[in-house]
Amino acid sequence: MQRADGRGRLPLAHVLLTAGRSLDALAREELAARGWPRLSGAQSLVFAYLDADGTPPAELARRLGTTRQAAQDLVGGLARTGLVEVVADPARRAGRLVRLTASGRDLTADAVAVFADLEAGLGDRAADLRRLLTGLPEGAAAEPRREETGTG
Repeated sequence: MQRADGRGRLPLAHVLLTAGRSLDALAREELAARGWPRLSGAQSLVFAYLDADGTPPAELARRLGTTRQAAQDLVGGLARTGLVEVVADPARRAGRLVRLTASGRDLTADAVAVFADLEAGLGDRAADLRRLLTGLPEGAAAEPRREETGTG
């Protein structure tokens, strides 16, 4: 557990992380209730970092902040469920891309709707949170925007 500050509050970073994980867990539970395979939190992150036309495995690992082996394990599990596939990269001779299958695209569309419902449940607080959080400065270790990576 994170230590509270001098006023008995948890650090903001801890609160944000916990809130993000809670929203993700609620979304994964709703998706499972709709008949989708149960995904781990780590597996759900793969969907957040895949480009529409596919992402090289090494780039996916970098975006996830994990090793190539760990990313490969996540992709392998998702491939066994039929949600992603690994295909040849037409732009690189020996390259590969991780991309969504038709089923993975359907799950993603359903997830967008689930997250919209969760956000709607927050009412005006959602707009306030979005306004406050989009103004945060990007740190050196922050995830680069897709246009900066040349992959999106």
